[in-house]
Amino acid sequence: QVQLVESGGGLVQAGGSLRLSCAASGRTFSSYAMGWFRQAPGKEREFVAAISWSGGSTHYADSVKGRFTISRDNAKNTVYLQMNSLKPEDTAVYYCAARATNRLITTIREYAYWGQGTQVTVSS
Repeated sequence: QVQLVESGGGLVQAGGSLRLSCAASGRTFSSYAMGWFRQAPGKEREFVAAISWSGGSTHYADSVKGRFTISRDNAKNTVYLQMNSLKPEDTAVYYCAARATNRLITTIREYAYWGQGTQVTVSS
């Protein structure tokens, strides 16, 4: 069982930056693939970024490629999402997710554990 707690959300102006963190419980964090997803009001949850258990592989949604960076620190049981050049359309609740696997996962249904989410609001 893994518990995930996101933090770092908030209100920022367009063009600004935020760094989200997701702290995981448990002693086997380094064996989990991690992902970030987001859900805007009235829309379905969508994939943002994913990182493999080792951090050696990453994947991004086209909408955030070049602006967002996912990373992890296995010693701290934490995954990060650095968000730069934020746009109003990035406004959403951001969720981190985990699954024990050596694969890179980008689909919602394959993740086993989810955090409670953190709100990101980008003003124009």
